[in-house]
Amino acid sequence: MTLSWKRIYAILQKDWKDLWRNYFVSSIILLPIVMAVFYSKMMDQTIDLHYMIINLTLASVTAFIQCAVIAEEKEKHTLRGLMLSPASVTEILMGKSLVTIVLSVLTLIICAYITGYNPTNIIMIAIALIISMVFYLAIGTILGLISRTIIEASFIIMPVIFLFGFGSMLMGLVERYPALSFVEYLPNIQLVEFAYKVEEGAGFADLWSYLAVIAAWAVVGIVLSGVVYKKRELDE
Repeated sequence: MTLSWKRIYAILQKDWKDLWRNYFVSSIILLPIVMAVFYSKMMDQTIDLHYMIINLTLASVTAFIQCAVIAEEKEKHTLRGLMLSPASVTEILMGKSLVTIVLSVLTLIICAYITGYNPTNIIMIAIALIISMVFYLAIGTILGLISRTIIEASFIIMPVIFLFGFGSMLMGLVERYPALSFVEYLPNIQLVEFAYKVEEGAGFADLWSYLAVIAAWAVVGIVLSGVVYKKRELDE
């Protein structure tokens, strides 16, 4: 099936305009930036600091904005019209994801500049961040589809922000509570471990397992978002 970039661009253009009219949603990009400014002055510039901000950006900006743009369609009762339009599922989700991707990348760049993050191997880090972003886009899509309003979306996204944005803090509990060992395989934790290995000069042979775990989360997220989308399409 051939993608229609004209349809994708039309969806992108509409969401971009709608997003900047909704200050409640667009202002979320300030959260990681403010946190980056605050913690860069209070803490040493370590990998843990850099990735607390990066994971917070992915969880708050990427997941929440994706969730909000879809929830807004439901709140305005325009999602059904979009689903019944000639645009395919892929075109709709790509169009809605592009706005989120642009804002996420810009926020990541600003935060990295503020905290002074300069990775040893920027290509490997970029690959890991792209795969991670796909996971958060999928999470945002799922939560947006099950939310009825933007306000509801802002509440339903909170566990995601705390678990994946500040989840690295849970690592201190793993040694005390072995039942929490699954935390080590969360995509945000794998991203931090991956970054440490990159700074140590590890090659792809030592890094692929971390990418594989993050990619597995992304694939599961994509599949689940497709299933939820189809279910909502039938319900609508």
